Amino acid sequence: MSAALNSPFTRFAKRTSTLTGRPITFILAVGIILAWAVTGPLFHYSDTWQLVINTSTTIITFLMVFLIQNTQNRDTEALQIKLDELIRAQKEANNALLDLEEMDDKELDRIRDTYQVLARMEREGKA
Repeated sequence: MSAALNSPFTRFAKRTSTLTGRPITFILAVGIILAWAVTGPLFHYSDTWQLVINTSTTIITFLMVFLIQNTQNRDTEALQIKLDELIRAQKEANNALLDLEEMDDKELDRIRDTYQVLARMEREGKA
């Protein structure tokens, strides 16, 4: 197991991602919003009452963006490695495609055009 998997932030991000993606977490969030709304008359819909929900949701959203990005980056990298291995393992595969994510847009467009021509030829029975 690599050191990155054992890092405290990675463990925290994975655990938080797992917990926040569950239905019970959504239900809890809805419950908090409902509790806040119900307390409106109690606090006379004051500025402080509004500030509590605005500040809370802003902070949570701000932090979740970083956790989601971390999780997505890790998942994307793992998927890319798996795809690279599948390409590498095929004798007929074009191994130049292994690092497409490192190429600039013009090179990607050129390669995409090549594959679109191949796909069109295959559909028309010319390949």
